[in-house]
Amino acid sequence: MLQTRLTEKLGCKYPIVQTAMGWVADPKLVAASCNAGGFGFLAGATIPPREMERDLLRVKELTDRPFGVNFHMYQPNAADIVDMVIRHGVRAVSYSRSPGPQMISRLKDAGVVCMPTVGLPKHAIKAVELGADVVTVQGGEGGGHTGAIPTTLLIPQVIDAVGAKVPVVAAGGFKDGRGLVAALAWGADGIAMGTRFLMTAESPVPRATLQRYVDCTNPGDIIVSRAMDGLPQRMIMNELLNELERAGSLHKLWIALRNGLAFRKHTGAGVLDLLRTAIAMGRDDEMTASQAIMSANAPMIIQKAMVEGEPSRGVLPSGQVAGVINDLPHCADLINAIVAQAEQRLAELARRAGPATLAGALK
Repeated sequence: MLQTRLTEKLGCKYPIVQTAMGWVADPKLVAASCNAGGFGFLAGATIPPREMERDLLRVKELTDRPFGVNFHMYQPNAADIVDMVIRHGVRAVSYSRSPGPQMISRLKDAGVVCMPTVGLPKHAIKAVELGADVVTVQGGEGGGHTGAIPTTLLIPQVIDAVGAKVPVVAAGGFKDGRGLVAALAWGADGIAMGTRFLMTAESPVPRATLQRYVDCTNPGDIIVSRAMDGLPQRMIMNELLNELERAGSLHKLWIALRNGLAFRKHTGAGVLDLLRTAIAMGRDDEMTASQAIMSANAPMIIQKAMVEGEPSRGVLPSGQVAGVINDLPHCADLINAIVAQAEQRLAELARRAGPATLAGALK
């Protein structure tokens, strides 16, 4: 009942995708998601270059299921990641800012599924024109960088625009089987979840940080802010975000430089690499200097909370769905529960439609 174009493309059992959250989607979480029947993406954008291949091989040690790798077109080792993906037979790549046509062509020629994340119908159309095989669409409820259009309105729009050409994956606000059935009813081929997988037993996020997510019991308290890099990001309000919200231009520039130098120690990128990345992002997205530098080293700022367990000194990207999640299940239990609930809801809908439809649905 849950086989879709997405499961055929990715080779997974269920149309459930674990997204590539920076500092969170590590080999253990990716393998657990895949072993449970979903499809996991390794967060290649925040893995130090010297450790990238090690982590990729670690995923292959922990699962024999297909998985994906996420990367950012501006990161210094983007070309190296593409080489590794092809060399090791990784099934798919995900990205937000699209790689150039030549890079996409190289991936597609090697049989790698290209699966960008977009936030508007026009971006989905452009992504497909550039060669996307699958499009993930995140509504405003989602965590991290997000748009203003709710998932319920955005997904049908994108499906109308590109759904006949490629599978569409719905993201933003999903956590259970009811959401999966809703996405399928809109015409999507599956769902992608970040926050829900962040809040699992296999998540590497330190307990002190996870507790901030569990303690957030009101979806309305997970706000969209432009304070970090000028782009809208949904985050849980904390001490650092409050500082950024109040800071003037010079203070923001100092915070950006301070974190940029710290980021250098973890990624191997030098000051010139950081500045080149910031300049490229600023040119493309019309950011100020502080916004561009903050955006370039945003993974480091997230790392403070997600790796070092200091939730007051890093930002806490989160979908609004965290406000209605109060447990940390194992990935297997989570996916099994989603599938069971989805199949129950589909069977109930078929029953309401009539005996003949129910018999067909349960074959």
